[in-house]
Formats: sequence, structure tokens, C-alpha cells
Amino acid sequence: PLLLVPLGCLALLLPPPGAAEFSPSLDSDFTFTLPAGRKECFYQPMRKEASLELEYQVLDGAGLDVDFHLLSPKGETLVFDERKSDGVHTVETEDGDYMFCFDNTFSTISEKVIFFELILDNMGEDGQDEEDWKKYVTGTDLLDMKLEDILESINSVKARLSKSVQIQTLLRAFEARDRNIQESNFDRVNFWSMVNLGVMVVVSAVQVYMLKSLFEDKRKSRT
Repeated sequence: PLLLVPLGCLALLLPPPGAAEFSPSLDSDFTFTLPAGRKECFYQPMRKEASLELEYQVLDGAGLDVDFHLLSPKGETLVFDERKSDGVHTVETEDGDYMFCFDNTFSTISEKVIFFELILDNMGEDGQDEEDWKKYVTGTDLLDMKLEDILESINSVKARLSKSVQIQTLLRAFEARDRNIQESNFDRVNFWSMVNLGVMVVVSAVQVYMLKSLFEDKRKSRT
């Protein structure tokens, strides 16, 4: 199963008690809020000769950037992204717990909303499904289509559907980030428009006062 547990630091690579657990799906995504000045770490158990693909995006927050670390079970740094808004990384794995961290300690004010997706390949489940199918390959000599062909077609459809779901998830993440940027720009435009309007009103009032004062001085000098 796909395990994902937030940790407070990189000191330990041990799953804490009461770990949260995703569904058995090999394609999972997660969105969370990373407070200012904080770092959150997650771990993922992997098998040997499997593949771990991780994609992340910063959906909201000043600068839309975050530091990203990916560590091997031996504690070696495999990936380090410094203050990036998104990234895609794929690694060939060995047995053990892989840890990846999102670091927002460089920001003292702004929190970040982060989306990431995990895609695990060659985890052994497809092979087990194929073995289950082979139990029923008996007495099929008279059939034009073998069960192996049906299984291949089903696996092809399954792979394409999984890819479609992945693309739709990423498009939703891009849409959410673009919407947050547009809303932030909208608030900025409204704020500075109000500031400009206030300045224009103040300047107009000062000009009217100055003109009135000039005429009043002329009247006093004539009397």
C-alpha cells in the first residue's frame, strides 16, 4: 500500500505510529498547506527495481516557490530543487523507504499550498494479476482469441485510462494555480486603483483650496 506520513524533520526515516494510508492505487495525489517557516516530509516504501515518479506544484502563496528534497533509503540526496514552483522527477528504486520533503523555512510570512502526485510502477501487483488470469487458461484451444490477448487488451486500456486520469489531475492543478494567480492580480489591481482614486481626490481638494486661497488674498489686499 501507498503510505504517506508527514514528518517534522529529516532526522529519522521511521514510520511513526498511526501512519495515514492511501488507497492501494499506484497513482495517488495529495494537496496540503505548508505554513511559513516550516518543512514537511513524507515517506514512501518502495521495492527493488521499481519506479517512483513524483510531480509537485505550488498552487498558492507569495512567489509560488518551495525547496524540494528527495532522499534514498540510505539517506543520500537524489534530488534537490531550490525555490521552484513545480518539478517532475523519476527514480529507479531499491528496497526501503524513500523520503521527500517540502521546505518553506526561507519564507517568514507566506504559507504555500502544494499539490503533489505519486506514480509507482513495477510494484508487483500486475504480475500477480497475470498469474491469476493464467489459472483460467484451460481448454481454450478451440477459441480464436486467447485469454492472453484479452489480458493484453485490458492492460492496454487500463494503462491509457490511468494516463488520462493523471493528465486530468495535473490540468486541475494547473487550473487551480492559474486561478490563484488571477485572483491575486485582481486584488492588487483593485487595491492600487483605490489608492490612485484616493490620491486624485486629495490632489483635487488641495487644488481647489489653493485656488480659493489665492482669490481670497486678492480681495483682502484691495480692501
